[in-house]
Amino acid sequence: MPGTRRSSLVGAVLLVALGLLFLYSNFRPGLDPWPLLSRYWPLLLIFLGLGKVWDQFRPRDGLQAGRAWVSGGEIAVILLLVIAGIALSFQTASRRLHEVEAIDRQGSEPVRVHIQMPAGELKLSGGANKLMEADFNYDEAEGKPETSYYVSGGTGELDVTQPGKKFHFGPTHNDWNIRLANDVPMELKVDMGAGQGDLKVGDLSLTRVDINMGAGQFTADLTGNWKKDLNAEIHGGVGHAIILLPEDVGVRVHATGGIGSISSGGLKREGNEYVNDMYGKSPVTLRLDVSGGVGNIDLRPTPKGQ
Repeated sequence: MPGTRRSSLVGAVLLVALGLLFLYSNFRPGLDPWPLLSRYWPLLLIFLGLGKVWDQFRPRDGLQAGRAWVSGGEIAVILLLVIAGIALSFQTASRRLHEVEAIDRQGSEPVRVHIQMPAGELKLSGGANKLMEADFNYDEAEGKPETSYYVSGGTGELDVTQPGKKFHFGPTHNDWNIRLANDVPMELKVDMGAGQGDLKVGDLSLTRVDINMGAGQFTADLTGNWKKDLNAEIHGGVGHAIILLPEDVGVRVHATGGIGSISSGGLKREGNEYVNDMYGKSPVTLRLDVSGGVGNIDLRPTPKGQ
């Protein structure tokens, strides 16, 4: 009927395209569709905007409207699918790789350790015979983790990084198991983008700890045989932060949260600070500055040996 407008097929085409993409990924386990979508989704906004402009300027009389085969929005989706198809044709299944790294200390120097992990699962603990012993299990597409060690001004600098994808959506196969030497005086900094962290650092000879978590869950186990004071800053983004605290040494926690809650675990609250019964009494004190974004902070005093 002349002058009657067709309903747009944009939504239907998008649903079919997404279904086909995820179905295709099921037959190719090495293919992760999320990086592809995260990389190209802004093009959808650009093309839809251009399609709206096209619809505004094309003739609107009934006869020509009836002859119109596709709208500007449908043209935008078709262009996006063509580009996504080309990109998908170049994306190959990523191999899973395993690397083992060990680094020796060069002398008796104290060490600053900086670990940067874009996404994945990080396990960090003590017990290494060398300065660092690590196992890396990762997808080839994630990039090989890189380690470096040098001495500057009498202090060792140990860096563990991973060049590769900076933005991660959906599942990733990137597992690091890093062990550090217990008897080396060190400062530790951990930066994680997204994923899960299990950091058991109470047996290390730490004087300072900085932990920055983007999205996900992490556990910082600070129980152990502390012989020196510790200053620590722990910043959580979107997710859940669990902090295990010793009961046999003094603990003071300055905790602030964004959209979420703070569980004190029985610690005494004094304004924005939480202290345990040993605070001000033991020769060693742990001072923590903990902040959360959108998520929960769970402070858990833990008896020795648990």
